[in-house]
Amino acid sequence: MEALVAMVIGVLTAGGVYLVLRARTFPVVLGLTLLSYAVNLFLFAMGRLVIGAPPVVAETAHAYTDPLPQALVLTAIVIGFGMTAFVIMLALKAYAELGDDHVDGERRP
Repeated sequence: MEALVAMVIGVLTAGGVYLVLRARTFPVVLGLTLLSYAVNLFLFAMGRLVIGAPPVVAETAHAYTDPLPQALVLTAIVIGFGMTAFVIMLALKAYAELGDDHVDGERRP
């Protein structure tokens, strides 16, 4: 299972980096989104999720789940959604002003 999660994180990261290096705004936004998903999955996997264990240490519990990575991922999802909406609106405004959606600023035929 750990190998599968590691491969998924690697594929998300590779796809995100590939899309960020494109010359158009929409693939860059998708690449940033994939990178944020990869980081969220990495943080969640590092939390050592235990099935059926309470999130708070109790005297009767023999194992517990660390709630901090779950809280960090939830916060990162909310912030990532807001930043994605902002970047999309910024890209639309740049396209409306410049008439081109290249991120490097060079006009191509």
